[in-house]
Amino acid sequence: MRLDGRVALVTGAGRRLGRAMAAALAARGARVALHHHESAAGAATLADEIRAAGGEAACFAADLTDARAARALPDRVAGHFGALDVVVNSAAIMLRLDLERTTIEDWDRVLDLNLRAVFFCTQGAAPYLRAARGKVVNLADLSGLEPWPSYAAHSVSKAGVVMLTRVLARALAPEVTVNAIAPGTVLVPDEYDAETRAALVRATPLARLGAPEDAVHALLYLLEGGDFVTGEVLVVDGGRLLR
Repeated sequence: MRLDGRVALVTGAGRRLGRAMAAALAARGARVALHHHESAAGAATLADEIRAAGGEAACFAADLTDARAARALPDRVAGHFGALDVVVNSAAIMLRLDLERTTIEDWDRVLDLNLRAVFFCTQGAAPYLRAARGKVVNLADLSGLEPWPSYAAHSVSKAGVVMLTRVLARALAPEVTVNAIAPGTVLVPDEYDAETRAALVRATPLARLGAPEDAVHALLYLLEGGDFVTGEVLVVDGGRLLR
């Protein structure tokens, strides 16, 4: 797929990895729909930067914990741009909550955004993606491939994203490819101190932290080069899953 002129929806595009991915797609010539909820300022700033560089971007507010809003988002994007070719399901929350401290409200909040929204956003996008022979990339992470007891709901939600990626790949074939990226320490939380960061480096066979660009390169491969790849999870973790 050539991204130049294609319409790409990136959820959670106002901050962190979603923002980096949206900026990279715009730099490749895509017309970018920047979804945001609580990060409106970040999405607006990115949209201004994309337009200043000669690109095309528009912001779309939605609370994706509302399944109806998630399903309606692709219609809004296609109504604005006239098409929808790519969906990057990036929006997520990561709450440090173990088994004992996870409330019903916590569980619903995490699963509704991290998993249910991915399903319904892709469901809403499916007619457009089939018509365009488009692509979907979901954001999983290592917690979906190994158990993280301190992030119980998050780990379950991302394991769900891994299986959902496979289900969607079967359901949308042959017109649409669906893959996932499972990043490791490509963008650690700002509150991590030097000792915590050093411990992460020691636990990584490549002996360094990653950067957002590492995940962006994986995204660009799946969109621009992975035309015969579907249902896969591309791990970008410096080897941490090998531990």
